[in-house]
Amino acid sequence: MAVVRTTIPVHAIGGCTVLEKSMSISAHPQSLSIASPCKVNLHLSIERRRPDGYHEITTIFHRVSLQDTIHLQRTQAPGIHLSVSDPDIPAGPDNLVWRAAELFFKHYAQSGGVSLRIDKHIPAGAGLGGGSSNAAATLLGLQRLYGMDIPGGQLAGLGASLGADVVFFLADVRSAWATGIGEKLSPVENSPLLWFLIVYPQIHISTKWAYQTFSQDILLTNQPKKTSLKNSFRSLSDVCGLMYNDFEQVIFPRYGQIKALKENLLAAGAAGALLSGSGSSVYGVFADQEACETARRNIANIESYRVFTAHSL
Repeated sequence: MAVVRTTIPVHAIGGCTVLEKSMSISAHPQSLSIASPCKVNLHLSIERRRPDGYHEITTIFHRVSLQDTIHLQRTQAPGIHLSVSDPDIPAGPDNLVWRAAELFFKHYAQSGGVSLRIDKHIPAGAGLGGGSSNAAATLLGLQRLYGMDIPGGQLAGLGASLGADVVFFLADVRSAWATGIGEKLSPVENSPLLWFLIVYPQIHISTKWAYQTFSQDILLTNQPKKTSLKNSFRSLSDVCGLMYNDFEQVIFPRYGQIKALKENLLAAGAAGALLSGSGSSVYGVFADQEACETARRNIANIESYRVFTAHSL
């Protein structure tokens, strides 16, 4: 991980904490670092497949403390320069951070260029939204880096063109219901502070494949499901009552170890457990840190998995 020297907390924009590292005479930072937290889905129902091939969903995004860090620095030379701490993640135009920066400069031309570095902790292909969060953090960071005040609607429009759940990461909320393809948000009020044990079983699952397989395996109708959109849930019991994920019908029959992971989390004391997004991460939810850490010590058969303790942001 890169060492950040003399960083000063500034404020949160969009739900991401910004650290300014060096200042120009005009008081605009020459470089900064921005946290890029992940999400879990507390609920995910696939409503129908649209004629354009996209699927309409009803989901609850919940922001948690497992996070990457995006470092941004202005450069005199034009262009985008990207490096990633994880060598398995592309550091070119295929990366959402690159695409977010390219989109930003297309709409808001600036002199010079930008150097970006991603310190990765969120596993890729895990159903945790790491790439989308990185894209949102890049847009927010570039806005701050160049001293701009872009209306939220414009920034959300850029985010939506990169990915539906980028919009959630641009919003300053802990939890939100999302409908449409995931871009229409309704913030949840009084969302409780929760603790999560997130387990990534080192299996990369393509979201595109998961949706395609769901459409092939599960009969979808044009009748919307009767999902109650509660704009407030105050307790762990309320959250557990909402926990559901349609993708489990696709993932569990094909990956028995992921199904077993959910069962093991419940056996270790989780109040509820669920596949996040299209997987492959599974999380258990707990009322407090002590219960979460106890479960981490007791859960079976996770020696080869990546395990994270996290809390609501």
